[in-house]
Amino acid sequence: MGSIPIRVAIFYFRSMKPLEPPDSHHVNAAQGWLGLGDPHEATVELEKVGLELRGHPEVLELRWQICAKEQRWQECLELAEVLFTAEPNYPGSWICRAYALRRVPGGGLAAAQICLREGHQRFPQEPIIAYNLACYACQLGDLPEARKWLKRASALGSVSAIKQLALNDADLEPLWAEIAETPTK
Repeated sequence: MGSIPIRVAIFYFRSMKPLEPPDSHHVNAAQGWLGLGDPHEATVELEKVGLELRGHPEVLELRWQICAKEQRWQECLELAEVLFTAEPNYPGSWICRAYALRRVPGGGLAAAQICLREGHQRFPQEPIIAYNLACYACQLGDLPEARKWLKRASALGSVSAIKQLALNDADLEPLWAEIAETPTK
């Protein structure tokens, strides 16, 4: 995670203020570089954020996204654990944690699924948690469970957005024909 210890990052969560210029500009620029597919330049831009703000949730989550883009899953898990420990009431911390757990050595789909089932108990109205649970169930070969979660995600979010997302997600490929036939209204 770089040079920010967990206890420092937790302090920033508890005393969090919005980022201000110039740090907010560096975060926006890093997001732009990441959106353009250049995690290296995004990292260069994030390094310009003041040392005292590198434990800020926006910075940590963007660093997580950069690591995910570069498939540095162990570092993703470390960052997700900081987010999760500091802010368990933020659904994104559960999603980041599960996503990383799925990909680290010793993790896997079952570990990610367990994490997000707990997350769903805390955030039953979060469509992305339900959507990711559909992906995990599908990849584990439990298509009835995957259908259930996908239906729940659609009910919680935008039906058309979930359908579009699902039709482009290889995790749900076994259900693509069914999903394609699902009405969006």
